[in-house]
Amino acid sequence: MKPLRNFKNYFLRGLAALLPTILTVWLFVQLYLFLHTHVSSHINRGVVRALVYSSSYYPHISHEEVVAYAKSANPGLIGQEIQIINEAASDSDMIRQARIAKAGKFWVRGKGQIAGFLIAFVAVIFVGAFLASFLGRAMWKMFERAVTGLPIIKRIYPNIKQVTDFFFARKQMSFSKVVAVEYPRKGCWSIAMVTGAGLKKITEGSKKEYLTVFVPTSPTPFTGYVIVLPKKETVELGMTIEEALRFTISGGVIMPEEFKNYEAQKQESLPDN
Repeated sequence: MKPLRNFKNYFLRGLAALLPTILTVWLFVQLYLFLHTHVSSHINRGVVRALVYSSSYYPHISHEEVVAYAKSANPGLIGQEIQIINEAASDSDMIRQARIAKAGKFWVRGKGQIAGFLIAFVAVIFVGAFLASFLGRAMWKMFERAVTGLPIIKRIYPNIKQVTDFFFARKQMSFSKVVAVEYPRKGCWSIAMVTGAGLKKITEGSKKEYLTVFVPTSPTPFTGYVIVLPKKETVELGMTIEEALRFTISGGVIMPEEFKNYEAQKQESLPDN
């Protein structure tokens, strides 16, 4: 039984060591496939058409290649007389479509597909630079007002914009310390992070000191609840923000003490310089 138990322990230990790397690679591969399917491939198809329509010699294509493309695009030509096939292959539209198909082998499905990612990257930079200008901000506000005025989109767009602003806005949420609060009811404690003092309308005229805290939800701590409560009703935990987030993401499995032990073991395993 001992060899079997050792085998199980070794397997779980190896799985725990490899799984983060495997999941990270899988996420990047899925992101690449998503961007290639929905973004770069369409850009590359546009590049192909721009090259073919603006140039009469790129890509160069022989009559035999046009004939082969014509037969694949129109199976009815298979078995027809050579004269009929040559007439179909001499059509300007057929030649253009054959050139587009040939160029697509490199730009859409070959090594040239990286161009779509580069063009999208540069385009995003140009859009960001344009929106940084006065004219860009004014035009974007006009666009958003027009979008939010549409019947269905006005219920979806603001929510999506709120999420993206949370991740990309320069003014990030600032947490000062971690506390425990009795939320959502007395006797039930939740981890919370202090974001500031209480609202002025609540604190004025009161002798109590209030705090505004953010109570994250598990396992997605970027969503949660903002509550204002008296400072004396909070308990400072002495945890770091990172420890609190790890505790929330893991659903309470990773305790602060375990995280500190893990960090200490990781530092000991690093080679000395």
